[in-house]
Amino acid sequence: MKRALLIAVAAVGLMAAEPPPAPDRPLPDAAQEARAQRLFDDIRCVVCQHEAIADSPAGIAADMRGLVREQIAAGRTDKAIREDLVRRYGDFVLFKPPVRIGTWLLWFGPLAMLLAVGAALLVFARRRKMEISPLSSDEEARLADILAGEQLRRDPDAKPSDD
Repeated sequence: MKRALLIAVAAVGLMAAEPPPAPDRPLPDAAQEARAQRLFDDIRCVVCQHEAIADSPAGIAADMRGLVREQIAAGRTDKAIREDLVRRYGDFVLFKPPVRIGTWLLWFGPLAMLLAVGAALLVFARRRKMEISPLSSDEEARLADILAGEQLRRDPDAKPSDD
C-alpha cells in the first residue's frame, strides 16, 4: 500500500514538472548564428529574470531563442526583433531598456536618490550648532535664589547607596 502511494506521488510530481525544452537548432549560416548569439545576450529571460536567454535553461527561454532565430532567418533587423520582443513581453525583456518617460525611474532613479541623500548630508553637515551664551549676572543671581529657596526632592525610587 505504501509503495503504491509512493509511486502515485512520484508520478504526479513528474507530470507536474515542466518538460525539458527541445534542443536548440542553430542557424545554418554562421554569421546569422553569431548575430543570434549576440541578441541572446541582450535579452532577459522572463522566467529567470536575472539571466540572458542564452544562459537560461527555462522552456520559455528556449522558445524565445527559437523565435529570434526564426526572425533572423526571415531577414528581420536586430531593432525589429527587439521591438517585437518588447511588444510581447514589455521593456523588462531588454537588459538595457530604452530611455523614455515610462523608464525614467529605471534610468535616473538611482542617480536622483544619490543626489538627494548627498544634498541632505550636505545640509546636515553645514547646519550650525547653536551656541549657548553664558548666563548674565542677573540670571545667575536669580538662579541662585531659586536653588537656595527650593528643597531638592529625593527620587522616590532612589536607595541610600545612590546618594
